Amino acid sequence: MESQPSHIWHEYGDPALTRAESIGALQEAVSRYLPVLYGRAYRYVGDAHDAEDAVQDALLSAYKHLDQFKATAKMTTWLTSIVTNSALSQLRKRPRQPQVSLDERLAADQDYCLPGKLIDERPSPEGECIRSEMRGNLMQSVMELSPLLRETIQLFYLDGLSTMEIAQILGVPQGTVKARMSRGRSRLKWLMRAFK
Repeated sequence: MESQPSHIWHEYGDPALTRAESIGALQEAVSRYLPVLYGRAYRYVGDAHDAEDAVQDALLSAYKHLDQFKATAKMTTWLTSIVTNSALSQLRKRPRQPQVSLDERLAADQDYCLPGKLIDERPSPEGECIRSEMRGNLMQSVMELSPLLRETIQLFYLDGLSTMEIAQILGVPQGTVKARMSRGRSRLKWLMRAFK
């Protein structure tokens, strides 16, 4: 087999250099947006330790699969999707309901057991079903938004960032973020009407 001339190799770039640049971009994104990534995972799993595990797993996965990163998206967007998937994996691993012994004492100095204190204060099954259905419909509607509107809505409502922070992340003026927010809310209202 003939070896290719060296000018072809240089035309496509040095893979080690590309990997080094990707590692640098990953390190910068992690150092700047780690709290945002953690917040995203925490919203899904609802537990600080599980959120830390999800972020750690996601960052390890991102490092291992850095060659799959496409420069068409921002590094933070790519990392956010990996963190989201990792958090969802954490949820799938845990048992559906916490397990507590009915014979266990509530506290060491108390003489009564859990059965005497069992009161179901959760929403009714009907209310929970309605809330779950609405949440699913909302997430489905969010996924139907254009990528620009979806990212802006998610950063504002799910990640809790201000419009100024979003503008810095996306590299656009703050007015553009506000306009996207307005268009995104209007589009969501329109999309959610189909579920009424």
